[in-house]
Amino acid sequence: MLTVANPIYDAVFKYLLEDERVARTLLSALLQREVVEVHVRKHEYTNGTRDKISMFRIDFGAQVRQDDGSLKLILIELQKTWLETETLRFRQYLGTQYADPDNIIKEENPEGYGLPMITVYLLGHRVGDIEESVIYVRHKSYDYNGQEVTKGIPDPFVESLVHDSIIVQIPLLRGRVNNRLEQVLSVFDQTRKDKKNRQVLNLDETTYAGDEEMNRILTRLLSAASDAKVRQDMNVEEEYFQAIENRDTAIMMRDEKIKEQDSMIAEQSNQIAEQSNQIAEQSNQIAEQKNALLLTAKALKSAGFSIETLSSMTGLPIEEIKEL
Repeated sequence: MLTVANPIYDAVFKYLLEDERVARTLLSALLQREVVEVHVRKHEYTNGTRDKISMFRIDFGAQVRQDDGSLKLILIELQKTWLETETLRFRQYLGTQYADPDNIIKEENPEGYGLPMITVYLLGHRVGDIEESVIYVRHKSYDYNGQEVTKGIPDPFVESLVHDSIIVQIPLLRGRVNNRLEQVLSVFDQTRKDKKNRQVLNLDETTYAGDEEMNRILTRLLSAASDAKVRQDMNVEEEYFQAIENRDTAIMMRDEKIKEQDSMIAEQSNQIAEQSNQIAEQSNQIAEQKNALLLTAKALKSAGFSIETLSSMTGLPIEEIKEL
């Protein structure tokens, strides 16, 4: 068993992908195409304020081999997050790419179309009820009747306005290795975390025997585990996420207490409403009884009984009987 640094940590993930060969291996597996050349673009974005979540982002320019053997330059925006986040954050980062004039290479594209773009999301959480560990979201073109348009597609104008996405749900990897991508992603599988130290993973080296690219990844992760700066950055992340977990636990307990209090208030309100209904019903019954007595008193008065006798018989005050 090999004990390597856990790439779910931003520091390790960045260290891992700084190796161009490793980056090509990961991106080739994700795209299911050979990435011949890759370079990190000038912007690398992280959640510097660290106020709510950790989100790490790297932008790549990649030369990708096409079916006809030609090379195509595409932009790959890779984002990794530990915790659930609002999709608005992803959209904001995505918007910077569409607005970036550097993504229009006029030397190769005199008409000024944007580079085709693919977004990759490595999520440390699940998405709804989707049970696949990796899903591919691809756009297609249709005519008015819903028939797919294939002639002239792909078109640079269309590709510059829409993009495909790859979503990886890390919690669903769970030791499954059924294809090349799952083999590469197995180094992110959190079920392999060390029981005493979640900063490291325990990987079976024999699983990757004879695979030079995977051995390169393992070597890089081993190196990260022994790098003092990477370890220090991991400790900082650990402290941050411990604070996040403590905060979330406190919020959860507070919300649960508020929920209980709301339930008690609702129950008390129901009891008060029920008592009010009972009082109203009793008042109605008293009013009905009084009306019946008044009718009785009126009938007896017509029969010649004195007011004093009627008051004695019905219990009604003499003043009320006089008002009949």
